[in-house]
Amino acid sequence: MAILEDIYNAVIDGKVEDAAAGVEQGLNAGITVDDLLKNGLLAAMDLVGERFGEGEIFIPQVIWSAKSMQAGMDLLRPHFTEGQQAKSARIIIGTAQGDIHDIGKNLVGMMLEGAGFEVVDLGVDIKPEQFVEKAVEEKADIIAVSALLTTTMMSMAEVVSLKNEKALASLKVIIGGAPLSMDYCKEIGADAYGVDAMDAVGKVKELMGL
Repeated sequence: MAILEDIYNAVIDGKVEDAAAGVEQGLNAGITVDDLLKNGLLAAMDLVGERFGEGEIFIPQVIWSAKSMQAGMDLLRPHFTEGQQAKSARIIIGTAQGDIHDIGKNLVGMMLEGAGFEVVDLGVDIKPEQFVEKAVEEKADIIAVSALLTTTMMSMAEVVSLKNEKALASLKVIIGGAPLSMDYCKEIGADAYGVDAMDAVGKVKELMGL
């Protein structure tokens, strides 16, 4: 279908206005919300993610694609059924306490939104209790913590301990950032470790059983 193809290409090319116009056109033409979402926006973002993972495209292009996807998503959101909203996991994301780096975090947030998840971004230098309190308040499924400095890795361990103290068994914690490793993830008892933005999306899908 030409409209779906136009939306798909607009997201891949990072054309924000074209993506939004395509979604509007699709809605007016009676294409289902599900179709526009899955075969237009999300399918395009999957390809963007793959290309990024393979080093064919770079962060600026991914950001424009994510913005295009968001523009389309904003128009679709009012039309979502409860089922469509329920399917999407809610993720609390932020940079660990003491760390103000946010490029990696922002990219992961965009890629997660691109995969259809609901993301609540707390920003940088976030205390462990802020992560857990916000997760409880938002009834979140996952907390995603990013760090670039080795000195801030310890606060990730505190996020996990706090979550366990409060007996939030269904709440998962995923960590990511340059100084981290799978070994550290196991050591602190986090549920997953994302090597990069693409891997983080894959791990979130696994945690949600998707």
